[in-house]
Amino acid sequence: MTPDTAGQQEVLIVTGMSGAGRSTVANALEDLGWYVVDNLPPQMLRPMVDLAEHAGSTLPRIAAVVDVRGRDFFTDLQDIIQALRSGVTVRVVFLEATDATLVRRFEQVRRPHPLQGNGTLLDGIGAERARMTAIRESSDIIIDTSDLNVHQLANAVQERFSAVDTAGVQVTIMSFGFKYGAPADADAMADCRFIPNPFWIPELKDRTGLDPEVSDYVLEQEGALDFIENYARALAPVLAGYQRENKRHATIAIGCTGGKHRSVAVARRLADLISTNPGVVVSVKHRDLGRE
Repeated sequence: MTPDTAGQQEVLIVTGMSGAGRSTVANALEDLGWYVVDNLPPQMLRPMVDLAEHAGSTLPRIAAVVDVRGRDFFTDLQDIIQALRSGVTVRVVFLEATDATLVRRFEQVRRPHPLQGNGTLLDGIGAERARMTAIRESSDIIIDTSDLNVHQLANAVQERFSAVDTAGVQVTIMSFGFKYGAPADADAMADCRFIPNPFWIPELKDRTGLDPEVSDYVLEQEGALDFIENYARALAPVLAGYQRENKRHATIAIGCTGGKHRSVAVARRLADLISTNPGVVVSVKHRDLGRE
């Protein structure tokens, strides 16, 4: 918790696409000491929070898994969350995955999609995406689980929610390659493909942005440092706003063609600059490093 929210009840609402890993997240949170309620109708959130507040310090952190299994009850979720925010620290985690990933997971467990009815799996997934659009857009944290197994997803939950937060906002600077697709869970994204590519320099081609020779080459190119410094300045009021709005996790994605050279070097430099902002803790992740 941040200093100004210390002592308040902390509520985490876990929702998202069926098959995207809600059960895995619920189990991981329970292992971390959260009080977790699965398949809770949204209308029961307020009574649950009241009960937790009555329990005091014995239930400081509660998580509720809310999803389309609640049928018609689910339509009230957004209004209920908004009402809760007036007196409680509430965050919404949305779990996302590609259609192909969801189809594969449902086929593996041989279960129908909850909205499938007499249609196909893709019909059910499409209906759920349409129903989830508004809540996804208003979520505090979006986690794309398409490329995560259950152990990796549990580790991601542990990294985000294991300890009491001491920073106003925890920022992940993620390098990636556009050739592998842009990350679906990024809060902000920048393209550094305007910088000459070290891939075409024979002595740098097989190295990465972690190597000083590549990093120096990238950062010495015309406009590179101006871009990074100006972007860091532009992000400063955004990160301050996140803290005021109690958005405690953010992902900033930096892309190049393959995610090996330019984006890696730029992400590291940007992280150094962003870490100087008050109340911000920065980590760096290179999503596609090693794929080439």
